[in-house]
Amino acid sequence: MTNLITPEAIIPALKANSKKQALQELSERAADLSGLPAREILDALVQRERLGSTGTGDGIAIPHAKLARAKTMFGIFARVPRPIDFESLDGAPVDLIFLLVAPESAGADHLKALARLARMLRDPVTTAKLRAARDVNALYSVLSEEPASHAA
Repeated sequence: MTNLITPEAIIPALKANSKKQALQELSERAADLSGLPAREILDALVQRERLGSTGTGDGIAIPHAKLARAKTMFGIFARVPRPIDFESLDGAPVDLIFLLVAPESAGADHLKALARLARMLRDPVTTAKLRAARDVNALYSVLSEEPASHAA
């Protein structure tokens, strides 16, 4: 994950009371880090959400978008102290959000990154650590851990 996220891209306590507000705040942080316009990022995220919620269940959302002007793929991670409705598949409110922005040309790399994120965030041990971590360094440490191998 270290190729997708930096400590500057971690928000330990995102102040948002709604899905829309969360996407706006995340878009602004993504704009600060990438130089892309926040409005362009937000518009792409909202358009993607119209296809179906990126709330995957168990309090997790992985909003994502491809942008023509994005130069590299990057992520923003946020924890929401008061979980918000994200119209998730299971109806559960969301407290862990991992935003992924990719260049339009990313193709399969974008899908691979989404799959890696989904696997990581489906792991109850990892999500428990993310929910327990209290600062940027602790969150970054969890996000940058090598995934445990499930080989026998």
